[in-house]
Amino acid sequence: MDKRADSRINDFAFKLANVNGTGSASANGLLMQAIFRMGIPVSGKNLFPSNIQGLPTWYEIRVNKEGRTSRALEYDLMVAMNAQTYGRDVREVRPGGYFLYDSTWPLDKRLLREDITFLGVPFAQLCIENFKEPRERILMKNICYTGSLIALLDIETSVVEELLQETFGKKKALLDSNHKALQLGYDFAKKNLKTPLPFRVQRMEANGDKILIDGNTATALGALYAGATVGAWYPITPATSVMEAFMGFCNRYRKDKAGKNNFVILQAEDELAAIGMVIGAGWAGARAFTSTAGPGVSLMNEFLGLAYYAEIPAVLVDVQRVGPSTGMPTRTQQADLMLAAYASHGDTKHILLFPADPAECFEFAVKSFDLAEKFQTPVILMSDLDIGMNDWVVPRLTWDDGYKPDRGRVLSPEEVEKLTTFHRYSDWDENFVTPRTLPGFSPKGAYLARGSGHNRLGGYTELPEEYQDVLDRLLQKHKAAAKFIPPPVIERKKKAKLSLVTLGGCDSAVREALEILSERKVSADYMRICGFPFDTDVEKFLNDHDENYIVEQNRDHQLKSLIAVETSVPKQKLKSLLYYGGFPLSAEQVVVGLLKAIGKSSDGHHTRGTEAMPQALSGAEG
Repeated sequence: MDKRADSRINDFAFKLANVNGTGSASANGLLMQAIFRMGIPVSGKNLFPSNIQGLPTWYEIRVNKEGRTSRALEYDLMVAMNAQTYGRDVREVRPGGYFLYDSTWPLDKRLLREDITFLGVPFAQLCIENFKEPRERILMKNICYTGSLIALLDIETSVVEELLQETFGKKKALLDSNHKALQLGYDFAKKNLKTPLPFRVQRMEANGDKILIDGNTATALGALYAGATVGAWYPITPATSVMEAFMGFCNRYRKDKAGKNNFVILQAEDELAAIGMVIGAGWAGARAFTSTAGPGVSLMNEFLGLAYYAEIPAVLVDVQRVGPSTGMPTRTQQADLMLAAYASHGDTKHILLFPADPAECFEFAVKSFDLAEKFQTPVILMSDLDIGMNDWVVPRLTWDDGYKPDRGRVLSPEEVEKLTTFHRYSDWDENFVTPRTLPGFSPKGAYLARGSGHNRLGGYTELPEEYQDVLDRLLQKHKAAAKFIPPPVIERKKKAKLSLVTLGGCDSAVREALEILSERKVSADYMRICGFPFDTDVEKFLNDHDENYIVEQNRDHQLKSLIAVETSVPKQKLKSLLYYGGFPLSAEQVVVGLLKAIGKSSDGHHTRGTEAMPQALSGAEG
């Protein structure tokens, strides 16, 4: 008997298995948005391959009235539209669940399970009989299964109608074909299947102050609000849509009254050129940024070292994906931490920000530009594919109309004219930041932005003491930035001796895991680190606990390593819980990993699916 049998309203997960390139994304997005518009907390994870078409793709939707958004590992309903993955898909259905498939073709009897219910709908046959064009038949099959799901899950048809009208209202032929396909799937389910299923949706009012948005769009919007006017980029999955969204916003909001652009967006020939353009624009006084992923950051290293050493503001958005090398471009990971923190050869340290969801992508994007100019240095916003490309339900974005960009120590034309001499790398303030000038105002403010050895006067040097003098100040400046980084999110419980520590998109899974652990009488404090360099609160929290389990999505415990290098926390206090398979983290994985690490039974917290608990997520010492 399912433990949740008495609470099946707005508390279930289903998965849609399809073939990439068949147009299933539109149908899946329609379902996600319909549930959201019914006021129900919902989350969606798109697990797609990196090829253009032909390989398996999955879309996971979790409906949870409590607002839990971490990824599920077992599903109440599997919508199996790809015969190649039937074996995997059927194993991921929980006992008592349902398996919806295309019964145009018979189901292999070896797939049958006695503890789940099989629902057959001849989707392909229905589309062949009702649509003429081959491509239309393929596309409408997805809308047809959407119609069946509307009936099975009790989704309000009026909401779906509204969404279709918004999408295809001006394209009557498409609107009519979508209506037709929906009705075919809906009518068949109503006539031949028991509807609704024991689990279903029911209207709530939980999304009144919420929006549905992906992290890349939110990041681009943050850049717009921060005053960015220059974007330079080279296309790369999963970061391309950051600049595409920024381009769309600029075309709408960054034009003068005559219709001329007040912005520049350049698609460069490669990532090196892109970051070079950003640094040049930052030196000239513009707020400029680029978006990329791990391979792009690798290529940008030398230029990032130049900006660090010559003290030029720049913002880089790193939407992390699986590596090394090409890796798996359409899978998520947090494996660029060490690369980004110390990007470039020689002694460099960069400011990093770690948003946990699209709302923080918006907020931290603005913060990135302020920090870059305040400290005259590159700032790297560390998003990831799960945050960047998936739709999240987050609080409605807010904005302070009184916001004033922090341009840092930039001398005005009037201040430049009063100068008798100007030395770019002297006269530092309490944060070890020196004044800078912008080109074009006066020769009195001219200086050479040196990437070679220089002294505090800005002159070339190879003298050890002069070189060290500048390099030591840069380190002090980096340390001073810790006071201005978004502070860690800390939650304490009475007498907890261990803690869970994480960053970024792991937040929702770890929070849910803490609730489950509490039910198992395991008490743990929580800290989510929001940026680097680490402030004193991070170090104090870690020292307050006997054991700190660092939850992160990479093999080499990079956050743990960064903490070990950059703080005085004893290494024996730091443990690792790792997952790096490329799919978003699940609360179940954290629970099982921690219980195993502390020597407690994890009975009742395991998964049936082929993606059961990875061996790595087991309290590895690293």
